[in-house]
Amino acid sequence: MSEEMKDKKAAKSEKQQAKEAKKLAKKNKPAKDHWFTIGGITKEAKRVRWPHWTNQGSEEGTLQNTGEVLVFTIFFALFFVLCDLGVAYLMKFFGIGA
Repeated sequence: MSEEMKDKKAAKSEKQQAKEAKKLAKKNKPAKDHWFTIGGITKEAKRVRWPHWTNQGSEEGTLQNTGEVLVFTIFFALFFVLCDLGVAYLMKFFGIGA
């Protein structure tokens, strides 16, 4: 009977070792990339900190940022048009160009 128990214990320890080896193999496996699944995409979309359309406390809203971009774009467009006209006038004044 003692040999039978030894055999059972040996079988149990072998099973445990096999389980541990399986766990280690699973741990060492590279993680699957779930990014290109519908579930992965929705999970990632929930993590994103989306901007607000209007001001929220100390944070600027998307509309305010859009307004600032438009104002600066118009300002610099006018600045460069006026610079171009000024250079063209000076070139004509000094007789350079047509």
